[in-house]
Order: sequence, then C-alpha cells, then structure tokens
Amino acid sequence: MLKYIILFAVGAGLLACSSVNTITLNSSDSSNADVLFQGTEANVVDSMVYPYKHELEDEMNEVIAYAERPFEKGRPGGALNNWAADALLESQIGNARLSGPTFSLLNVGGLRNTINEGDVTLGDLLKVMPFDNEVVWVEMPVETLTEIAEYLTSRNGEPIGGAYLRNGKLEVDGVNANTKTVWILTSDYLLNGGDNMTFFEKKVSVTHSNELLRDAFIRIAKKQKLLNWSDELRIKI
Repeated sequence: MLKYIILFAVGAGLLACSSVNTITLNSSDSSNADVLFQGTEANVVDSMVYPYKHELEDEMNEVIAYAERPFEKGRPGGALNNWAADALLESQIGNARLSGPTFSLLNVGGLRNTINEGDVTLGDLLKVMPFDNEVVWVEMPVETLTEIAEYLTSRNGEPIGGAYLRNGKLEVDGVNANTKTVWILTSDYLLNGGDNMTFFEKKVSVTHSNELLRDAFIRIAKKQKLLNWSDELRIKI
C-alpha cells in the first residue's frame, strides 16, 4: 500500500454521509479531519498529488477480485447492500471476543458507488466506501431490536447481514428467550448518530476494531476473489 494520502474534492452530498472525507491508503495514517476544497486550495492539492499520479494510478488499478454480475444498491435491498453487510460480518465474526448473537448494519447512503461486472480494482472498492469510518462492535439490549425494526421500516430498508426484517420484526440469528444483548457490527459514523440512528444511544458497550470499514471490504474482496453475489430480499416491508 502506498503511504500517500489521496484527497478527493467532494460535494455537499458526500459530506452529508460522513464526518470525514479523506482517503488514506495506509490505515495507520488515517485522519478524522474534514477537508474542504475551494478555489486555490484545490490547485494546491493537485500540485501535491501530481508527482505521484502514475504510481497512484497503478495502485488504484490493481485487480483484487472479480464480479460475475453488477452489484447495485437499493431499497429495501440490493446486491451491493447484501455484499457490504455480509463482508462486514465476515470480516469480524471469527473474532473470539464477539460473543452472542451478532448482525451487521450499514446505511445505503454510505455506499457511494456500484461495483460493475468484471475485474474489481482497489479503486473500485475505494469508490464504494471512500470514508475513514472505523468498524465498531456495539453491544445493545435485545429490547432495542424493536426500535431498530421501526427505524428500518421508516427508512424502507438499509443493508443488514445475519438478520431479517419480516412482518415488522427484526429476526437475528441466535436470539432466543434467554438473550439479553446483541452485537451490531457497524461504523463509528452510524454509532455516533449518523443517518439518525439514535437508538445507538442505548448501547451497553462499544469495542473499536481499529480497522477502517473500507479496509475490511478490501480484505474480504481479496479473500473471496469471486465476489459473493446475492439479491436476497432481507427486508420485507
């Protein structure tokens, strides 16, 4: 991975979905500072990046996986919704520190680009998730599943993995009458109330993975090689 920081000129729509808009190819160099590009500032950034242009292009064009079909996002569901939620779940679920029922939750607005059929490059994955959002594990009271179900219904769906919304009820694998808490794998942006996910205020505990969400996506894409495509409708409203 290059150690250079790539700065993207982003519009208001991009800023609305994340507190950060800096792309760092090395997770250890990530920053939480917003960067606003106006006038001569954009020219300064261009002049900084230009010497590394070809090297960065080579890095971004590295093929890391293959897609037999296009992955698109949508509501109440879509192939990209499912892949992103499942990739997040797959990236963390093997960790022994995660105990009890676990599911993943993301937001459609945070998935910024589709994945086209054919070779999938590093740059493609960075376009899907351009934000410096960290993966977090949020332990929640099992009672909050009702509130989350209401939220998902009001939003007409968001990406989920390891769970289904049917008849207004959020069903999570492993939840039974004795379950006290559930784990939600999500981003720190959503944990902090992004997209009005205020139910996270009722959290019992939070564990920081120290891994960026896009790095988790890239890691799982490389592992899968052939991206797992599914348009399964997990949210029925």
